[in-house]
Amino acid sequence: MTTSRSTRNTGRKAAGAGGAAALERLLGRVDGLVDRLETMLPPAPPPVEWSAAVAFRWRKRGGRGRIESVAHPHRIRLSDLRGIDHQKSLVERNTRQFVAGRPANNVLLTGSRGTGKSSLVKALLNRFQREGLRLIEVDKQDLVDLPDIVDLVAGRRERFVIFCDDLSFEASEAGYKALKVVLDGSIAATTENVLIYATSNRRHLMPEYMQENLEYRHVGEEIHPGETSEEKISLSERFGLWVSFYPFDQDAYLAIVAHWLAEMGCDARAAERAQNEALQWALSRGSRSGRVAWQFARDYAGRVDGAPPARRPKR
Repeated sequence: MTTSRSTRNTGRKAAGAGGAAALERLLGRVDGLVDRLETMLPPAPPPVEWSAAVAFRWRKRGGRGRIESVAHPHRIRLSDLRGIDHQKSLVERNTRQFVAGRPANNVLLTGSRGTGKSSLVKALLNRFQREGLRLIEVDKQDLVDLPDIVDLVAGRRERFVIFCDDLSFEASEAGYKALKVVLDGSIAATTENVLIYATSNRRHLMPEYMQENLEYRHVGEEIHPGETSEEKISLSERFGLWVSFYPFDQDAYLAIVAHWLAEMGCDARAAERAQNEALQWALSRGSRSGRVAWQFARDYAGRVDGAPPARRPKR
């Protein structure tokens, strides 16, 4: 009996020693596998050099996002934007409140293409950068990273506008939900040094379909939208300031042409001679927009005889 017990105890000790050795070998193999995987992953992004620039982009490589500085941001002045004085005053006032540390709203700029929505945001950066305004451009497909971006800038002394250009969504897109959360739908409080400025050709940021009209219902003398329409409206309503842009009439379009021709070195007589060509250019493009006026001015100033080199915009 004693011999049998001793044999069993010895067997248990041997089994325990063998199990420990096997576990040790397994852990060694796991460590080796982790080391190999780490060599395959992209390196951690370096810290952001906030003092190197005033404009930044969110970029993703290998599944990792980082904030990259923009070495040469578009230098456009508020005075270069013609025909949108009311829109400029609204967004400039909101931005001035923001950089001064006073309450301000997220901004949605909607309307006709080429009317200055994106240019207005860039001009505001140029105007208020000395007061600490910074801009981070985020592509639509990267909006799911908005919470990470907000965390990166929270607590800094600068004031950040997260710029989302030309937005439009389908209801199932992840970026749609992420944007709603960052605007005001999260359990966490909104960050005081961050606002979102977005541009879109759609006021509700999502396509609208004829069948949605069937969801509207009559309650007495009132008309109430259906759930689909309410869902689409709910996103745009999270922007505190809506600013609408409209197509330019002929006089406004020609005034913009004249402004850009002057900036590119043409005198007033050249601008007057260019009017008919400018109208034909707009007709061929199907639009009298600020973008079309700028494109015509570049074409005309580049080929007219005797035109001096274009002047650089003032900062």
